[in-house]
Amino acid sequence: MAHSRRNLEPLLDTLSIYDRVIEVGIGRRTDMAAALVDEDVSVTATDVHDRDVPDGVRFVRDDIVDPDSSIYADADAIYALNLPPELHRPTLEVARTADAVFLFTTLGGDQPAVPVERRTIETGTLYVAQPMGR
Repeated sequence: MAHSRRNLEPLLDTLSIYDRVIEVGIGRRTDMAAALVDEDVSVTATDVHDRDVPDGVRFVRDDIVDPDSSIYADADAIYALNLPPELHRPTLEVARTADAVFLFTTLGGDQPAVPVERRTIETGTLYVAQPMGR
């Protein structure tokens, strides 16, 4: 089910400042990736399953628990929507290796499993973890 553009705006405003982003675990929710492409952001989407993605989004099959680090090497930011807690630490490690900012949302009452800065946005809470050197 696609979200309205209005529901995407708070997160889109944050992510659109980056030139190159990677969405981890895109699943069937491709609206954020499509909106970022509309904002001239270079988007790569990953998932453990093959997924159809919008025009302009590059898709790579990858498992964040056993990642191909070359996929993430040029990213400015790595983000995930509704990321389960067991994937917080592996995704943070990938982001740190790539020297990229890690931004994510969780499902419902899930709390972050890694140190983060919490940002309240209209649609909930955005968690942000900076790379070690920033």
